[in-house]
Amino acid sequence: MTSASEGVAASAAAPSDPMAWKLHGRNSAPSVRLQRITKRYGQVVACDDVDLELHPGRIHGVLGENGAGKSTLMKILIGLIQPDEGTIDVHGSPVRITDPITASDLGIAMVHQHYSLVEQLTVWENVVLGEPTKLNRADACARVAALSERYGLGVDPLASVTRLTAGQRQRVEIIKCLRREPRIIVFDEPTSVLTPAESEQLFSVLRRVVVDEGRTVALVSHKLDEILHATDEVTIMRRGRVVDRLSTSKATASGLAQLMVGRPVSLRSEAAALGSIETITANVLSSALDDAADTADAADTAAALTTTVPSRPVVLDVRNITVIAKDGHRLLDDLSITVHAGEIVGLAGVEGNGQRTLGDLLASLVHADSGTVIVDGSEVDIHRPGALSAAGVGIIPEDRHDSGCVLDLSVAENLVLADLAKVAKRGVLNRKALEVRAVELMRAFDIQARSPHASMRSLSGGNQQRVVLARELSANPKVLIAAQPTRGLDVGAIEYMSERLRQAATDGVGVLLISTELEEVLTLADRVCVIHAGKIVGEMSRSAIDLERLGLLLGGMAA
Repeated sequence: MTSASEGVAASAAAPSDPMAWKLHGRNSAPSVRLQRITKRYGQVVACDDVDLELHPGRIHGVLGENGAGKSTLMKILIGLIQPDEGTIDVHGSPVRITDPITASDLGIAMVHQHYSLVEQLTVWENVVLGEPTKLNRADACARVAALSERYGLGVDPLASVTRLTAGQRQRVEIIKCLRREPRIIVFDEPTSVLTPAESEQLFSVLRRVVVDEGRTVALVSHKLDEILHATDEVTIMRRGRVVDRLSTSKATASGLAQLMVGRPVSLRSEAAALGSIETITANVLSSALDDAADTADAADTAAALTTTVPSRPVVLDVRNITVIAKDGHRLLDDLSITVHAGEIVGLAGVEGNGQRTLGDLLASLVHADSGTVIVDGSEVDIHRPGALSAAGVGIIPEDRHDSGCVLDLSVAENLVLADLAKVAKRGVLNRKALEVRAVELMRAFDIQARSPHASMRSLSGGNQQRVVLARELSANPKVLIAAQPTRGLDVGAIEYMSERLRQAATDGVGVLLISTELEEVLTLADRVCVIHAGKIVGEMSRSAIDLERLGLLLGGMAA
């Protein structure tokens, strides 16, 4: 195996004529060849004898369930993880990538799924962070603005990161990666927090750059529609191994979904992973008709479909809540919303319209300037930390890493964070009781981990989300706030999470589903409320979805 410097030389010697990439295409020599890559963590084999080739001028999809090994494979490529076995060739020369700096010298960069931004800094400061040269603010801002315009990633270079939405932060991550003009780019779930329009724009620009400039792209994604429309070929991984490779032109959504999970998946889950609004709406309306037919005579079907308010009691009543930011901006503006027992209410809206603030308020992370919250008929002191949790409100937060779990604690410890009394006596933790409780919940929620004592950090995103779900549902909440519950999850994990939320509602829990994924809301919700500029601007029942009206409401227009 040669040195990294030899690899850099090989990279420098790679063809630079853009037309050369167009002419050679798939038949050109691979930019990257990974051979027999194996990575073990104790008894767990994250990557098992994996081969992968990436070619210039092509976008190669890497598809698999959470925990399938795809992210581990990409982290090996950029030097964050060292393989136990296997070799890496870059532009035909064997290299040893010991760290991200070596990868960068080889022209390899990665856009990570989870942010690595410093919130106290501005956008331009984050983008240039780590550059060895003397910094010039005007030049740096100009570079960020140019990259932003080139890739259609509208970001203000002078904006403070702490004020950015999740989607805007993801754009900054992408700009950070692209600023060094890498020849080989790994995108790890790059659109998990982007809107469909933003995602479409990003891939349109990316496709042009890949073809015109001969760049090599690996796209790690759980979104079937993304893979089908953005890639040239796809490698599917399951349980650390490659199970198939095929040209994307020959792939189908159902075929990819089954290869991912090793079994057929439900049509609704497949549609949610596809992001096909029309398909989902048709399924929702068809399901509503079926439900009505099951519960009413033909003559009563119309009445069954127009029912909008359940007869069950209200378990969550948010009344006239206003939250004002330090700069005077109203994050929530006289917002009111109700949830009945056994009902899933979907809160739909374009990101940045107050959804996160509402979730944080119900998690006791934000104080309201005015308004009240009533849980199961009793008003709760929303200014007292923990009062809402004590009243029976469970929270699946928007960002599980930020406020849903503690990555450096064990799975067992994370499972009891909300209720230590179950495993402690007089303030002393009972380790045996902790382990027993963890094993019970891991079995009940099918949490895959080496042991209850494994670090949360070692779990896949899907299993981390199951830990959060298990902890909240095991506390027997009256209300469950599920904020972006399937963000970053694959089709199998989406199916599981959807089934659990439906089961919770069936068991009588009132579920408030806060999601910017419209397909998710349309798939799960009994009633849809639309939020815009911190206000509820309209609502409609699941059986009366009107896409045109919904679109107008999402845009803040009267409908």
